Amino acid sequence: MLKFPCLVLDHDDTVVRSTPTIHYPAFVEALKKLRPDIHWTLEQFIAYNFDPGFEALCRDILHFTPEEMAIQEAGWLAWSNANIAPAFEGMDRLLRRFKEQDGLVCVVSHSNSVTIRRDYKHHFGFEPDLIFGWELGTDKRKPAPWPLEQIMTRFDLAPGQLLMVDDLKPGWQMAKTCGVPFAFAGWGCEVEGVRSFMKQNADYYLQKVQELETIVLGS
Repeated sequence: MLKFPCLVLDHDDTVVRSTPTIHYPAFVEALKKLRPDIHWTLEQFIAYNFDPGFEALCRDILHFTPEEMAIQEAGWLAWSNANIAPAFEGMDRLLRRFKEQDGLVCVVSHSNSVTIRRDYKHHFGFEPDLIFGWELGTDKRKPAPWPLEQIMTRFDLAPGQLLMVDDLKPGWQMAKTCGVPFAFAGWGCEVEGVRSFMKQNADYYLQKVQELETIVLGS
């Protein structure tokens, strides 16, 4: 019997290495158009995504108008549609083994569902059991608890039967609100401030995909 019958996975920099290959370049292009005086490194961009989070970054720090937000999103979608981010080493083995034991794989991400579905089919040969993406809107995106509540209701699971795996704070906040165990996907993060927070607050502080495989499959 699986220790966690349901894996709830973030997508970006948890399953695929997409921030340096897609999200950051797309954001740099948006800044060139919308805020040409601002120049952020990849590490700064990741830190802002961690705290206060991407929506607050756009709304409260960059003060994007709704029209500017639409421009940013269009550019991001164009980059996402044109590029497939590489999967982290070991993720294919983990997910295939987990599915072979009838585990549920759900995705809660700030990527859009079309991209997530495409990436899973391309890298792993299957689609997640449920996907909760960016297009659902603020009230239904993490850190809102709605996605985890829906997963537990749909599959009749208790909080302790899920494991939330993420590299950033919104996933941790959502899991904490719902009483769901949280594992930090440290293999995709090199920002020390994020690592320090997760070392103190995550239920599982992981640095390799193989460590997650050991937790959920025993080897």
